[in-house]
Amino acid sequence: MTFSIAIFTQRIVILGFASLALALSSVAHAARSGETLYNSYCIACHMNGVAGAPKFGNKADWQPRVEKGIDTLLKDATNGFKAMPPKGLCFDCSENELRGAIQYMIDNSSSN
Repeated sequence: MTFSIAIFTQRIVILGFASLALALSSVAHAARSGETLYNSYCIACHMNGVAGAPKFGNKADWQPRVEKGIDTLLKDATNGFKAMPPKGLCFDCSENELRGAIQYMIDNSSSN
């Protein structure tokens, strides 16, 4: 096996691009807060109760859902439920991000 500076350079460049791609991927997928997700996705339906969605800030709308437990709400949000599309159309949302968005809506609906 002979050493080739061209092959060595090519492999270093490929490794550099791979490292950059991984770094950018990590930044792009940094966890977003529940509030951020609500304001980006959930608000479209949950602000006014579109198609039966529980309204943000409305304790009566949220109470029956809270009684089901966060795990059931997360499952329904992930898979879609009634008129709600899977993940509320946030296809790059992680399970923890969805959980945070649900908890944000619950927390802001518990005193009204």
